[in-house]
Amino acid sequence: MPYEWIAPEDPAPKSAPAAELHLWPYRSLLRRDFVTFIAATAAMVLLPLIAVMGSPVLWGLLPFFAIAVGGIWYALQRNQKDGEILEELRIWPDRITLDHTHPRRGHLKWEANPYWVQVKLDPHHEKTPNYLTLKGSDRVVELGAFLTEDERAALYDEVDRAIRAVL
Repeated sequence: MPYEWIAPEDPAPKSAPAAELHLWPYRSLLRRDFVTFIAATAAMVLLPLIAVMGSPVLWGLLPFFAIAVGGIWYALQRNQKDGEILEELRIWPDRITLDHTHPRRGHLKWEANPYWVQVKLDPHHEKTPNYLTLKGSDRVVELGAFLTEDERAALYDEVDRAIRAVL
């Protein structure tokens, strides 16, 4: 699963969180596979152009080839950038924080008292099944928006247990 609980250090200083969770989007295309994919795509698109090699038709088709490969390259680069989203949930006995870092939208922070925080899972949400939220300090924040339905359901139990264990 694309999240990891960070174990507290033994003997943990008072400033260290009692529980810490890092979440990130699933990445199916690794950075090293990007070049291979672009090269294979370019080769497959160029293959039909071999038939028109040496004719003026090649120059008419070449811009469309460049646009197709350039569009795929841009889409994959944007996907890689979006994959750099990171959420960090830290739980102390007296406070809980959620730091959401997005490469294009910046940094968002939420903080509340864990005693009053409610972890909610809405299995019948109108847009997102198993919508996972934390409510506290008169604010509701979504946790793991990029996770699958099953991952959010599993995470709900783990976060709820971690908060209750700290109290």
